[in-house]
Amino acid sequence: MTVIPFENSFARLPERFYARLSPEPVSAPNLIKVNHTLALRLGLDPIAIERPGMVAALAGNVLPEGAEPLAQDYAGHQFGNWNPQLGDGRAILLGEMVAPDGYRFDIQLKGSGRTPFSRRGDGRAPLGPVLREYIISEAMAALGVPTTRSLAVVATGDSVYRDEIEPGAVLTRIAASHIRVGTFQFFAARGDSDAVRLLTDHAIARHYPDAAAAEDPALAFLQGVVGRQATLVARWMALGFIHGVMNTDNMTVSGETIDYGPCAFMDSYHPLRVFSSIDHGGRYAYANQARIAQWNLACLAQSLLPVLSGDEDATLKAARHAVDAFSDLFRNAWLTEMRTKLGLAGAEEGDAVLIENLLKVMEEAEADFTLTFRGISNGSAREQFRDPKAFDRWSSDWSARGGAETSDLNQINPLFIPRNHLVEAAITAGLDGDFKPFEDLLRVLSDPYTARSEHATYAKPPQPDERVYQTFCGT
Repeated sequence: MTVIPFENSFARLPERFYARLSPEPVSAPNLIKVNHTLALRLGLDPIAIERPGMVAALAGNVLPEGAEPLAQDYAGHQFGNWNPQLGDGRAILLGEMVAPDGYRFDIQLKGSGRTPFSRRGDGRAPLGPVLREYIISEAMAALGVPTTRSLAVVATGDSVYRDEIEPGAVLTRIAASHIRVGTFQFFAARGDSDAVRLLTDHAIARHYPDAAAAEDPALAFLQGVVGRQATLVARWMALGFIHGVMNTDNMTVSGETIDYGPCAFMDSYHPLRVFSSIDHGGRYAYANQARIAQWNLACLAQSLLPVLSGDEDATLKAARHAVDAFSDLFRNAWLTEMRTKLGLAGAEEGDAVLIENLLKVMEEAEADFTLTFRGISNGSAREQFRDPKAFDRWSSDWSARGGAETSDLNQINPLFIPRNHLVEAAITAGLDGDFKPFEDLLRVLSDPYTARSEHATYAKPPQPDERVYQTFCGT
């Protein structure tokens, strides 16, 4: 069964980086979804993936040829609280492959059973969160956001016990890698500088090859991660996305979005919007995401101190400077995103005030985030405001700045996002065995910018009785 051409590098690192083990078999694997577009991008045959032998492999019942299954070690700060031992508690990295364009990808089974890091958990994933991750990760990819991807969903035929009994499933997740800030923290906290060095060299070779030629490769690596995270979070916020659980173990050094648990896209705009059922203090609210990203990067910098060049004072100063640079990098990336959304050419001194004034009137009006920006493209934005005059006053300033209502903005401001009520409806139907709403929603989200009359319902905000106020972690 040679379907995936494995070429594994993480498995060549020392044994203390992971635990080698195979997925736990399931009783009745049943294929729900294969991502044909992603399979072709990886150079895989989607029809071959749908064959029974490969479905069994993606369920964890057999090992595909060339796989070297392992669960990765990592630690992390969860809601600011240090946990020295986390790791893949319900995921198995089957291995890696190199796509035809030369990019390397991890192939991971999520929900594949217990590992040494399961901490009394069953290592399984309910079908609902698996469908949710598939929908939102693929929507993010279509929106141009760096993200892990979903290759397949396989139902297990077994029940998973959470607040209620749910059907189980396994998600095949594709990522540039699963190396997290928490991976570095795991070894740094143990004083294992050799492991930090090996991990840094591995991450540089895989994600930041230019850093290898720098005077201080580890510092160049840190600077690269800071830059990518600044761009990523700016992109999230330009789309009204709230990650919901920005722990250090949920931040990849590759700069991809990972772990779609209690995440959501805003309907009505509010800077302190929170959806996560476990974020009681609003630590990861929409407007806090840049600050938290910088906090996480400071944790990465601290972990890298033993492998930076120079004496203690020099390394501390260099690390602090790299992390401090995030503020300007993020601010510039965010301004660029917002200028683009508003059709503002060039950069002028008053742009930040203009943008912030729009967000202020949106907050006061509880205006829909996505439809306000989309409406700027076609003149319908004022319909989102209870007092259209408030928008008109802002629009006058926008026009004076040189903003223009052009159809080009329709290719920048999406019409379709994975709205929470639509995602929940697709999941609810799927739990009853009806996957048509899931497929229909995926089809619409694959082209988020093109208006079609038959898809009009997917662009509408929820009715009061459809609103989703909380999203939940799959564990």
